[in-house]
Amino acid sequence: MGQPTPAQKDADWWRSAVIYQVYVRSFADGDGDGTGDLAGVRAKLPYLAELGVDALWFTPWYLSPLKDGGYDVADYRAIDPAFGTLAEAEKLIAEARELGIRTIVDIVPNHVSDQHSWFRAALAAGPGSPERELFHFRPGRGPNGELPPNDWPSQFAGSTEPVWTRLPDGDWYLHLFTPEQPDLNWAHPAVRQEHEDILRFWFERGVAGVRIDSAALLVKDPDLTDLAARPEPHPFVDRDELHDIYRAWRRVADEYDGVFVGEVWLPDAERFARYLRPDELHTAFNFSFLTCPWDAGRLRASIDTTLAEHAPVGAPATWVLCNHDVTRTVTRYGREDTAFDFATKTFGTPTDLALGTRRARAAALLSLALPGAVYLYQGEELGLPEADIPVDRIQDPMYFRSQGADPGRDGCRVPLPWAAGVPYAGFGAREEPWLPQPADWPSYAVDRQQQDPHSMLTLYREALVRRPEFGDGPLTWLPAPDGVLAFSRAGGALCVVNLSAAPADLPAHSRLLLSSGPLDDAGRLPRDTAAWLRA
Repeated sequence: MGQPTPAQKDADWWRSAVIYQVYVRSFADGDGDGTGDLAGVRAKLPYLAELGVDALWFTPWYLSPLKDGGYDVADYRAIDPAFGTLAEAEKLIAEARELGIRTIVDIVPNHVSDQHSWFRAALAAGPGSPERELFHFRPGRGPNGELPPNDWPSQFAGSTEPVWTRLPDGDWYLHLFTPEQPDLNWAHPAVRQEHEDILRFWFERGVAGVRIDSAALLVKDPDLTDLAARPEPHPFVDRDELHDIYRAWRRVADEYDGVFVGEVWLPDAERFARYLRPDELHTAFNFSFLTCPWDAGRLRASIDTTLAEHAPVGAPATWVLCNHDVTRTVTRYGREDTAFDFATKTFGTPTDLALGTRRARAAALLSLALPGAVYLYQGEELGLPEADIPVDRIQDPMYFRSQGADPGRDGCRVPLPWAAGVPYAGFGAREEPWLPQPADWPSYAVDRQQQDPHSMLTLYREALVRRPEFGDGPLTWLPAPDGVLAFSRAGGALCVVNLSAAPADLPAHSRLLLSSGPLDDAGRLPRDTAAWLRA
């Protein structure tokens, strides 16, 4: 086979892209009211272009009461006024594309906000109405219907609250997340048609792709079988009917050359790969790598497993170290337990930020050297740590639904620092940001890091410039001592990461391309350091 043409490479951009996740509320505040907005993002597009990313993934920017960070959508065709207008979103999509940056929007198909017009109509219509058939309304159990219809657990880790809420008219409605996020009934044709129309709405406005939230949860067992009965298949996770939905979505995407990335949390590799068949989703998030501890054997196993489960369907892998739900990489890698699990999040977990930063720098080079696409959460390129949010300022429902046991996700959502010498670290001009910034936030500011050749920002910029040297080919592991990961790619570049306790000799090479930290006096790779080499 010959080399792909430029047009083919352009069509396949998503197979090797670096995609930057924008949490609009915390990215940049254009009007100074304390909340990030589209004007702020538009002003920072040159920064993102200089960083070298290929696409922006926006977490929900739609009209929302923000009971769950925007994942409670009231209207998919309207931008929340806190962020701007639909016209501004269209300008942003177009301006980014002029800079060579594509846009991916976030769709939340499992549920809507309780302020969505459909749910408000269902509440008004009453039991047994057609309006309620768009959701999961049921009578309760018990002599007077006082018990929930089943025993399903909340999808918020650590939450002990029920997933059913009873209305004054006696009906209960299902919400796998908060009561303000009623689950849709995907057995109803109107629900399916509406979401296909929403996809077209955004593709016609120039977006290049769609990220699908909670992609494996949409379809529910019509009998609402109790989990205690250990039903097979699972009553609301990874049901076979999902694949017909995503085949229909793929037909819509293909009309616009659009792409999908699914949020699919599944332990079964074969079941996971089904979502990536050629007529379904293009890609899916790789949670195995994200949650993996800083351990050479575990990381290599995660990489091998990821590549193996993608190979049969020809889909590219994705690699991510952090996102808007997960403890920041610098903080996590500085802890005794460097893995991530929602169930183990607690207040007051000690961390060594110097150690975590060193490991995060090495992890950046590791992830960017792997075959496939990479997702970069805003602020990771600045080496931001997880912030400690005062209890009286916490907004995340995870904290409240766990009765205060889980510190929530606000610590990774703190507004970004742009300039060291101005109020609020340059995030916005007038009002205090919606989440408080730590006192040391200015030390991480973009303007400072731009002038520092050893900063995290400089490392990411240099890595994104050099990343194409790895080429498009597969990964080949190289012989290496215990605790050291070393591999080559078809482009002729090598990546070596030392997770052992001692310095490691570098394999034969002609040139050092980039390293996450300095080599020692003997030219060896220190512990918790990575290097890119030319063979």
